[in-house]
Amino acid sequence: MNKIRTGKIAVVGAGLSGAVIGRELADAGHKIEVFDTRNHVAGNCHTERDRETGVMVHVYGPHIFHTDDREIWDYVNRFERFMPYKNRVKTTSNGQVYSLPINLHTINQFFGKALRPDEARAFIEDLSDKAIEDPRTFEEQALRFIGRELYEAFFRGYTQKQWGCNPTELPASILKRLPVRFNYDDNYFFHQYQGMPENGYTEMVRRILDHANITVHLQTRFHRSWNGDFTHTFYSGPLDGYFDFENGRLGYRTLDFERFTYEGDYQGCAVMNYGDASVPFTRVTEHKHFSPWEEHTGSVCYREYSRACGPDDIPYYPIRLVEDKAQLAQYAARAAQETSVTFVGRLGTYRYLDMDMTIREALDTARLYLFGTAGTASIPASADLQRRAPSFA
Repeated sequence: MNKIRTGKIAVVGAGLSGAVIGRELADAGHKIEVFDTRNHVAGNCHTERDRETGVMVHVYGPHIFHTDDREIWDYVNRFERFMPYKNRVKTTSNGQVYSLPINLHTINQFFGKALRPDEARAFIEDLSDKAIEDPRTFEEQALRFIGRELYEAFFRGYTQKQWGCNPTELPASILKRLPVRFNYDDNYFFHQYQGMPENGYTEMVRRILDHANITVHLQTRFHRSWNGDFTHTFYSGPLDGYFDFENGRLGYRTLDFERFTYEGDYQGCAVMNYGDASVPFTRVTEHKHFSPWEEHTGSVCYREYSRACGPDDIPYYPIRLVEDKAQLAQYAARAAQETSVTFVGRLGTYRYLDMDMTIREALDTARLYLFGTAGTASIPASADLQRRAPSFA
């Protein structure tokens, strides 16, 4: 058991994890220094106004807030008013536009039918590959639940482009639940609370960090040799980067964006997927539709391309294939040996995290730390603290 001292705390990363942890500790009286290599706060959630069109642009790709956690919803609205937004995704496949997730309208349109919900359920059950009893791959999972025709139209090509490999090489867990709704609900998310920050995510994060006890250092790379200058370090950068990639680089996919403007409404929706493997990009996002309460004549769009992440690229999606899990185990073991360092967030724990989960874990981690500092005795040593906070699982 290590007794935690009050004092100066380092927070590495000015994204959601770092900002939330920093603010919670600053409110409790700690002095916080936040370090980020970029020239702005908010990490991949960064938003900014396009000077030409006035559109609020999601610079690193769209981020849509959705949660069932009322405390997290209240938390983000404390710093920025969230406006109503429902994500209604469309997809182009074989020259036709369909609604996603697959719903009753998609099924009827695709197969040229007029099925009722119970009829559609029986119809899809007949299409499913019942010979696959224990799906082990992404493809087997899809075939087991929706059959080959829907899989080929909506999942195979898109997945191959997104992950850079055949869906037979991906685990079934990526396709976590049955991707079909037997009603006409085309709201992409199930969550009770959904919305977009009125003035963008960067303004929200800036307000979270706006505290007398917080100092933000942008365009500054934190070195682990600096840990000795701080009582504790909360690290939300790449886990492998913390150890200078000494056990190799963990696998990520990165994204390239081909930005273009359009006078008018380019596609009539915020997100248009492209399921055909022959189309090189995965989707087109039209950013003015992410702020439906605003009106703009011009439009800003991104064509989105997925590829393997190189050393100088921004890591987006952890791959977590067999070889990555072996490397992860090595880094997790090393992280457990660090004293007074807690690894947090998407990069620090090598997991894909939605924004609400990122904030939830950050709050829980900060509270666990404060519980130890405010209590009569000690909190667990750094490695145990790390295990009780966001895990590597």
